[in-house]
Amino acid sequence: MIDLDGIAARLDEAARQAEPIAQITAAAPFSLDDAYVIQRASIERRIHRGESMVGVKLGFTSRAKMIQMGVDSLIWGWLTDAMLDEDGGRIALDRFIHPRVEPEVCFLTSREIDRPLTLLEASRYLEAVAPAMEIIDSRYRDFRFTLEDVVADNCSSAGLVIGPWTRKFDGLRNAGVTMRIDGRLVQAGSTAAILGDPLRSIVQASRLLTQSGLALPAGSLIMAGAATAAHPLTANAHVHCAVNGLGSTEFTTYRIS
Repeated sequence: MIDLDGIAARLDEAARQAEPIAQITAAAPFSLDDAYVIQRASIERRIHRGESMVGVKLGFTSRAKMIQMGVDSLIWGWLTDAMLDEDGGRIALDRFIHPRVEPEVCFLTSREIDRPLTLLEASRYLEAVAPAMEIIDSRYRDFRFTLEDVVADNCSSAGLVIGPWTRKFDGLRNAGVTMRIDGRLVQAGSTAAILGDPLRSIVQASRLLTQSGLALPAGSLIMAGAATAAHPLTANAHVHCAVNGLGSTEFTTYRIS
């Protein structure tokens, strides 16, 4: 019998202490369904400590991410208020193990999503869209994991920075995306890498939520997935992401110790 709650506690503690653990499935394999149970149990521990749910994130929505991580399935995880960092602010890397950053698009919902949506319906459920960056930080040693491991680890989600909101939904399908660190271009791509059209992330999120018997409240965030591969973060760096037609978002890194 696999101790799913025990695994959730191990992952939660690894994140809290910024201390990596060994890949779990190497010693105790579990199913993808088990992985989502572990994920939810780990998030519930955060909620009990006072964090609040603010939305969901999709993972592996781009071919670049699938290749980088060696997987071929769309996955999803939860976002809490403690994961939000200020646009233009400073982020301490001490709270992460081996952080990486990726450029994304973030949506803000205007209505509850409680059923599967079509692509034609998606924009009617949205209040705004913004350029964004997600900090991913697998809690597994050496960034080694299976699909089940990463899902259990809340899809490696660790932080996010969201730029100015806009209602410019037109032109999202193939907008240029750049990410620069200290002015140097480190990633370039297009929002077309996100399921061919970032609005499809709303469709996918609605289906995944419905399959899990869940609804997403109005005012929630949906991180659509990465437009490029992730890039490692180091201290004392200025990170800037721009999405054509949407604007840009940025932050700087530092270490306390």
